Amino acid sequence: MAFVLLSSEDIEYLHQQVLYEGELVGFAGDKSLVSVLARVENRLTYGLIKDVYELAATYATVLTAGHVFNDGNKRTAFTTMNICLVLNDIEPEFDVIQAADWIIEVAQSKRDEQDLAAWLRSQSSIT
Repeated sequence: MAFVLLSSEDIEYLHQQVLYEGELVGFAGDKSLVSVLARVENRLTYGLIKDVYELAATYATVLTAGHVFNDGNKRTAFTTMNICLVLNDIEPEFDVIQAADWIIEVAQSKRDEQDLAAWLRSQSSIT
């Protein structure tokens, strides 16, 4: 299955859009967005991503775990997950507050990408 993927430039743009006035822009220390996104590519290469829900969940998970930005990492992860679904012809039907709670739980390592993918799948009328 061919997916529409997001580039590091796409995600940097999304990150800039979610920042609030006064928050720190840019990358945290020596963190690399390209390296974090290589985790997505790796999973795709080895067939570990089976559908768009797993792809969106993987983006969200690697972005929260990678913590590459000074501020707005969870918001960037949420927005990237959402845009990934839309670009791959899935109209998100989840409650935004519930989805944000899921991103927080992923960031806290209480949930993993498979949990998040299953939840995203359960929130869609298209499977």
